[in-house]
Amino acid sequence: MKVNTAQFMALYAWYSWPNVVLCFFGGFLIDRVFGIRLGTVIFSIFVCVGQVVFALGALFNTFWLMEVGRFIFGIGGESLAVAQNTYAVSWFKGKELNLVFGLQLSMARIGSTVNMNIMGWIYSRVQDLLGSAGPSTLGLALLIGGVTCVFSLSCALILAYLDRRAEKLLCKEQGKTGEVIKLTDVKDFSLSLWLIFVICVCYYAAVFPFIGLGKVFFIEKFRFSPQEASAINSIVYIISAPMSPVFGILVDKVGKNIIWVLCAVLTTLGSHILLAFTFWNPWIAMCLLGVAYSLLACALWPMVAFVVPEHQLGTAYGFMQSIQNLGLAVIAIAAGMILDTRGYLFLEVFFSACVCLSLIAVVMLYFVNHLSGGDLNWSAKKRAKLQKAAASEEVRGLGEPQGLQAGLLRRWDLLPLPLGISVITRSQGARSQKCGTGLEHPGGDGPEMIQVFLKKWGEVFGGFFCVSMEWPLLENLRNV
Repeated sequence: MKVNTAQFMALYAWYSWPNVVLCFFGGFLIDRVFGIRLGTVIFSIFVCVGQVVFALGALFNTFWLMEVGRFIFGIGGESLAVAQNTYAVSWFKGKELNLVFGLQLSMARIGSTVNMNIMGWIYSRVQDLLGSAGPSTLGLALLIGGVTCVFSLSCALILAYLDRRAEKLLCKEQGKTGEVIKLTDVKDFSLSLWLIFVICVCYYAAVFPFIGLGKVFFIEKFRFSPQEASAINSIVYIISAPMSPVFGILVDKVGKNIIWVLCAVLTTLGSHILLAFTFWNPWIAMCLLGVAYSLLACALWPMVAFVVPEHQLGTAYGFMQSIQNLGLAVIAIAAGMILDTRGYLFLEVFFSACVCLSLIAVVMLYFVNHLSGGDLNWSAKKRAKLQKAAASEEVRGLGEPQGLQAGLLRRWDLLPLPLGISVITRSQGARSQKCGTGLEHPGGDGPEMIQVFLKKWGEVFGGFFCVSMEWPLLENLRNV
């Protein structure tokens, strides 16, 4: 289609634009309008329709239609992630929840890796079949890739059936996000929270747009073949798949969230500097980037629950995702323009500058937290000790915990999602749904545990392919 880099990156921006607003309202639609089951199906349909429209735009060589398709895809994509998280919270209240979220993130990254390495091969096979390259070949390849979105929709339908059946058999309530969205809460956000927002935007702005442009970068600078370029470009997601659960457990056991975030940002800065100013084997820099990316997600997102009260968590996570999508949309367009006019060296300097802004924000957050006596950098041992004391006071019937213990109990019992905005409290996790048979969900043995097993893996795989189509889908577009 002979589009320039700015047009190519605009396709990524069109995914992000609707989510600047929808991040605030995805949970509301699930809780108050559609319900979790219907909401998941509707958002999956948006993803499928968006992918079909996008593929038809390529098939008919109509770029504006491709932009419309990406916009529709974006409407469903992020809201579907919220629904996916809601299912997880509904079914795995307790110590299994962190594992489930780690598996969700891992499956999404595996899907991205498969997409980045398989779509080129599919395009080549379609090209051999048609005997020529062009928009028709690209359109058919994208339609074939869209089969994964149909698979995701099928998983959503199966989940709806299982959840409805569990509601009858286990007396289980339909899951809800628990979000409370109040834009007026923004004025009450602390300086620490705003610094977390800055870290989030500046860091991810230097990762996702780079991966979107990475294949051509490795071909032009390091003379890699297209297959080699796809492989190295996907190594970030390959590493993230197994390491996200591992780092999640590590951060839980050690604590010191700010230190982990600082390590991740410094490692990412080093990776970009190596890629920009050296000709060292780029596998080293990309592997470091993959480790840093995995670590930051596990350490950064949980910090929000430590600096805002429970009733503001929905607003805080929604605002965080909203400005992240806004930043990604703007940076994606800017990156395309820089590459078209200045080349890859200036682009890498630009990404390095974004990481430097993130580094400054991390250092500021460390001192702000230290001076204000915050708990962002507490060790896990210290936090657990105070949590136990607060819980003991509550169990003894001495009334609601006060002061530091009350804040700690509230924050520690929240289980924030690495990539979502749904939350669960300890009091919710401790509440089991009793049935007429005397069974508890999700405990014991027998048929209800089969339900839990099917639900767990169905929920994990349900978000696999729809997320995998988000960033790496468009690799062959620029050269058609």
